[in-house]
Amino acid sequence: MAKKQRKNSGGTPATVALTAAGTPFTLHAYEHDPASLSYGEEAAEALGVSPDRVFKTLVADVDGELTVAVVPVAGQLDLKALASAVGGKRAAMADPAAAERTTGYVRGGISPLGQRKRLRTVLDSSASHHATVCVSAGRRGLEVELSPADLAALTSAVVAPIGRA
Repeated sequence: MAKKQRKNSGGTPATVALTAAGTPFTLHAYEHDPASLSYGEEAAEALGVSPDRVFKTLVADVDGELTVAVVPVAGQLDLKALASAVGGKRAAMADPAAAERTTGYVRGGISPLGQRKRLRTVLDSSASHHATVCVSAGRRGLEVELSPADLAALTSAVVAPIGRA
């Protein structure tokens, strides 16, 4: 699969937000396969990056409030830990249509950055083990690589152990 890299390029609400903030990032594009069963695993393989450095953006409902969870594609979201991280009692995965409508992105391309409505965000603490991580840049086949500290700052994320192997 072809891979392109560009520095500080615009194009999606996520990359526009990064550029506007003056945050350094690298954009990685690859040919998305519609038959792929896992968008995140596909991205890791296409980019030649370890799946523990590629993070998926999931939208959950915590006590009636949509909340973004950013966890490694190699693992799963611990809903109980997510609820606890934001002071909630109960969490469940959000309705996909509500997630798309609220973020402005389609499933498989939801970015934690540049969302239509800014949602509270929790970043899995494992991100801090890496100099850079990759997250969706706002569409399938497009990832943005940036430091975990910049990702947390731009999303006002709580950093907590919300992922599990």
